[in-house]
Amino acid sequence: MRLLSAGRRHRFAGVVVTLFALVVLGGTYAVIAPQQRAAADAAAQATQIEEGRKLFAVSCTSCHGLNAEGSKEAPSLIGVGAAAVDFQVGTGRMPAQQPGPQMPRKKVIFTDEEIAAIAAYVASLGPGPSVPAPEQYDPEGLSDADIAEGGELFRTNCTACHNVAGKGGALPWGKYAPKLGGVDPRHMYEAMLTGPQQMPVFSDEVMTPEEKKKLIGYVEEITTAPSQGGFDLGSLGPVTEGLATWLIGLAVLVLVAVWIAARGARVKK
Repeated sequence: MRLLSAGRRHRFAGVVVTLFALVVLGGTYAVIAPQQRAAADAAAQATQIEEGRKLFAVSCTSCHGLNAEGSKEAPSLIGVGAAAVDFQVGTGRMPAQQPGPQMPRKKVIFTDEEIAAIAAYVASLGPGPSVPAPEQYDPEGLSDADIAEGGELFRTNCTACHNVAGKGGALPWGKYAPKLGGVDPRHMYEAMLTGPQQMPVFSDEVMTPEEKKKLIGYVEEITTAPSQGGFDLGSLGPVTEGLATWLIGLAVLVLVAVWIAARGARVKK
């Protein structure tokens, strides 16, 4: 009887062994899986950077140099970050068709994947601003108070060049501030981060990410709102309004002069 008792297995022994095995397997997976995922991400990033290097060599080295060191025609790209590439290439400003005081926005020739690859390659050359996440620039969900605060920021920092209605304006030496209507919010955020061409840099220390989002929300509001006063004449202020008044007034004076002359000729007969 004692032998039978000694050889008899406890009824919960199988459950305990199973749980122990699961704990061991789970712990092993928890240790190995992140390492495998990190290795896979590193391999994917390396592949993307290599693809970007090839695209850069074909499309950008003639101006920016073989190693992005810059030249007389174009600046160095070492340290500009992925955000600068995403803005310039994503708006069609780069590659440039020809040298000039300013590169205009034009049709984009690269796909999103190719732009991301070039941005990854340039980012690998030196630290710089990264491409912002949607939650940083998407103005969806902002309150009226947030948009009003964005208006204050816009009037303080941007209207001197971009006009109070975001219609853009002329600058010295053939340069200009582009209009903001139809610009992707991501590209607006990147422009503030990187300061393309003559635009100043609004770092996170100068203007917080939340303030940038509010400013973008205000720009979206004013550039999509309908004109409540009829013809807006480009929303360029008193210059176009004065010109329109002068032309209309001159036309009226000419018609009056012609009418008086014609009436005087009939009276003399």
